Amino acid sequence: MTIDLAEWLNLAIRWLHLTAGIAWIGSSFYFVWLDNHLTPPAQGEASGELWSVHGGGFYHNQKYQVAPSQMPDRLHWFKWEAYFTWISGFSLLVLVYYVGAQSYLVDPAKAALSPAEAIAIGLVALAVGWLFYDLLCRSPLGTNNRLLGIVWFAFLLVAAILLDRVFNGRAAYMHIGAMMGTAMVANVFFVIIPNQRKVVADLIAGRTPDPALGKAAKQRSLHNNYMTLPVLFIMMSHHYPMTYGAQRPWLVLALLGLTGVAVRHVFNLRHRAQATGPAMVLAAVLAFASVTYVSMEKSAAVSTPTADAGAQPAPAGNPVFADIEPILAKHCVGCHSVHPTNPAFTAPPLGVVMDSYGHVRALSARIQKVAVDSEVMPLGNATGMTRAERQKLGAWIAAGAPR
Repeated sequence: MTIDLAEWLNLAIRWLHLTAGIAWIGSSFYFVWLDNHLTPPAQGEASGELWSVHGGGFYHNQKYQVAPSQMPDRLHWFKWEAYFTWISGFSLLVLVYYVGAQSYLVDPAKAALSPAEAIAIGLVALAVGWLFYDLLCRSPLGTNNRLLGIVWFAFLLVAAILLDRVFNGRAAYMHIGAMMGTAMVANVFFVIIPNQRKVVADLIAGRTPDPALGKAAKQRSLHNNYMTLPVLFIMMSHHYPMTYGAQRPWLVLALLGLTGVAVRHVFNLRHRAQATGPAMVLAAVLAFASVTYVSMEKSAAVSTPTADAGAQPAPAGNPVFADIEPILAKHCVGCHSVHPTNPAFTAPPLGVVMDSYGHVRALSARIQKVAVDSEVMPLGNATGMTRAERQKLGAWIAAGAPR
């Protein structure tokens, strides 16, 4: 009996990442909602309160803007949800993109990097992203959340452009998501929790807590709230090669990321009972722009194909399976067969098998998306698939995938 430890480890870590992420995002969204629904208390020293009902019971929440006059006997800290989300996410980054750097990280057509060099660039990107964001928050610009957000977005956009020049599109996306996720969890680890601990220590010692501590923690929590939806999009983007496989994947990422920010802003405004019309229009315009750009780019690529240098043009007429079978054997079957010959895989990725006419015909729509339209397969184009070969494959699919 053989056990594929790598695949089981991947599954376990991914499951943990999803579970911890749901717990972190759920609590984060709930507390933002709670803050936006607080009303002045009828009595007492609290700054706001809310009565709610859930699961057959009634709840009475009270918020103290700085801290209560006396510490309660039990105090719950929201931190491990964030920590385990990052630990599991970084573990996946290592397991998939760093251990499998040759297949999932390096793109020889963009930059002649060794796996070690590519991994180093990825790790430096995570560190530089947090340092820039943290310095931005501590600078005079940190007093203006809107301007700070614009500068942070511009930094991430430049990072996406640069990473797309050295990594394959999918890996570039994941590293932008990891940069944002690292900034989010670092906010919890380096600012929010330490500031809360200082407030608790002041209360225990009988000192008046510094209001600036709570203000700084609240600001970082607000930033995390707006970064959540863009990060969630990046987490699921690897299922949609039309995004990271675009000619300008950084532009698609920017448009969809801003869409997520706008959608989150709609919810925040709604929680505060403020007008949401302009924000909803902005979110719709950004989403429409994203779809329109990808569609126009795809149409342009189909109407004005370009051949690779030295490549022979695809033959006239509709090719049949015998014409494209050598292409599949050269570029696809090494990974996508029952027993892959590519040493990076012990089983066909995503269970996709392409070693027979029946399998290939059933997968023709997916092949069109990932190998012809977006050109993200083979990964990093490690086998050197030419534009002419992609055109021939697309022509066969367009003709109805004849045998």
